[in-house]
Amino acid sequence: MMARVRTFLRVAAAAGLTALVAACVSPPPVADGGSDEITDAFARTGRFAVRVEAPGEQPEAVQGGFAWRDQGRRLVLDLANPFGSTLARMEATPQGAVLTRANGEVFRAANPDALIAEVLGGDIPVSGLRDWLRGRLAADPAAQDVRQDDAGRPTAFRQGGWQAALSRYDTQGPQLLVLERNEAGRRIVVRLVVDAIQP
Repeated sequence: MMARVRTFLRVAAAAGLTALVAACVSPPPVADGGSDEITDAFARTGRFAVRVEAPGEQPEAVQGGFAWRDQGRRLVLDLANPFGSTLARMEATPQGAVLTRANGEVFRAANPDALIAEVLGGDIPVSGLRDWLRGRLAADPAAQDVRQDDAGRPTAFRQGGWQAALSRYDTQGPQLLVLERNEAGRRIVVRLVVDAIQP
């Protein structure tokens, strides 16, 4: 996994990306593609950072901005550099997932998680984020060691191999998500900071 992650991080860094979610970007509106288990449109923007550590190797890190648009049957995720220029766009529908980089390179897979695994050679929990960004647990697999705040919102749990910490809730969900995964001696940390809702 580290070789693919390192390649991706170098490409991102060369494009001016220095973590994995920074400045706000404004992609075009997402057309409604119907409804499924998620029936209401949901959007978040913010900053991301991804860090990968492995024994005997220098840590790798990348950061930038993200815009997330989820309308149930269609999910669009834009990744941008700190100046707001789109570096890659991922689109997912029931027919499959497509990631297009700014240089025109295209990757396809059956679903978002498989797509990220193909591009990076490892997991980033895109499917889980559909629920976690809303401040709720994914239906499958079952979450473990769940902690909640006084309002009953999840603040920490383990699910799908990830340890998640959610905090700074607003009316839509957590504004800070820290996700960590340890496997085969590698440590992956994903940090998402969501922009505050404007009054």
